[in-house]
Amino acid sequence: MSSTLIVNARLVNEGREFDGDLRMENGRIAEIGPGLKARGNETVVDANGRRLLPGMIDDQVHFREPGLEYKADMATESAAAVAGGLTTFMDMPNTSPPTLDAAALEDKYRRAHGRAWGNYGFYLGASNDNLAAIQQLDPRTAPGVKVFMGASTGNMLVDNPVTLDSIFRDVPTPIITHCEDTPMIEAELARYKAKYGDDIPAACHPDIRSREACKKSTELAISLARRHGTRLHVLHISTADELALFDAGPIQGKRITAETCIHFLRFDRADYERLGNKIKCNPAIKDASDREALIAALANDVIDVLATDHAPHTIEEKAKPYLSAPSGLPLVQYALLAALELVHEGKLTTAQIVQKFAHAPALLFDVKNRGFLREGYAADLVLVDDTPMTVHADDVLSKCGWSPFEGTTFHSRIASTWVNGVLAWDGRQLVGNAMGQRLEFDR
Repeated sequence: MSSTLIVNARLVNEGREFDGDLRMENGRIAEIGPGLKARGNETVVDANGRRLLPGMIDDQVHFREPGLEYKADMATESAAAVAGGLTTFMDMPNTSPPTLDAAALEDKYRRAHGRAWGNYGFYLGASNDNLAAIQQLDPRTAPGVKVFMGASTGNMLVDNPVTLDSIFRDVPTPIITHCEDTPMIEAELARYKAKYGDDIPAACHPDIRSREACKKSTELAISLARRHGTRLHVLHISTADELALFDAGPIQGKRITAETCIHFLRFDRADYERLGNKIKCNPAIKDASDREALIAALANDVIDVLATDHAPHTIEEKAKPYLSAPSGLPLVQYALLAALELVHEGKLTTAQIVQKFAHAPALLFDVKNRGFLREGYAADLVLVDDTPMTVHADDVLSKCGWSPFEGTTFHSRIASTWVNGVLAWDGRQLVGNAMGQRLEFDR
């Protein structure tokens, strides 16, 4: 039986920060308390007062497998996630082929087994013609069903009103939605093409994929959820305008919840001049006033979850003109550090980051025995060292090899990451083998 004792840590869990020790045995948190004594043959780690957090749970990633492995795959992207303190990921269905039935879902689980550095779950996708697969879904096999209520990849834009209503009525899991109104986006894109031809500046992206398109689609999703009593989670909120649609309060009391992403908290419209298509994503990064409103909404429990929407593309693809450059950016390796910058800036507390990035997704998706520092729970842990570090392309573990944070100096770094009680990242490199496990959903 493997055993590791972490002593002299500053534990952050369930709204508290407190000094103590933590013992891991056989992949589980065995004991939490002050003054724990080392046992024979036990590995002892002296935290020296550094913060010990539960591993982050990223409920929104695109690891590109199957079909787009030239950009990314489960092994490379989960390695980058673990290096960033993200010990669990939930992967989106818009792969090639898309994850639209139980067979495609199980294929993804087979691919992840033995290769994923973090723990893994996979969403079933919705389309205009897979209602039967959604109705027959075993809710213990997926965190939720992803509905693209906006432009998407392949056959995954659900724009048939009857089908959409039926999905919200019959879904056996939470629904997660991408909310942007496609006709509004297409109308704006036509207007900008008429003005600029094929040479549309990247800075026009938040006007083409407008705040009005986001709000209209989000209102539709919420109205459907209220009609049917659906458990709805709206992804990547990017505007201040949408915040009034959601209630403040603890996630445990909500049927409709909201999420934002780390790039909406660290970038704004002014950054298009410097980064161009590198920060082109859907929904678009918008104004500085939106960024500040989203941070406040996290602090006030209007927004419930923080995630990445990690969606890597090659640097060559991103260098294409606006119309050809794909949307999405790689984020998992530096997302927690970027979030902790908000703590250094006095805008959020570490406990709030842990709530939004670990506790809340575990609660929302009924993840069994993860997301908290609790005895008996899986030993997914992150030790944070408040020593500055600067992001360099050579350090990026994602297959794409670049980061929008290149040149950024963060005030913290990830000192260690444990996955299922085994050290996976030692602050400099990956250690051992991929130890991720399939998530269990307690439903």
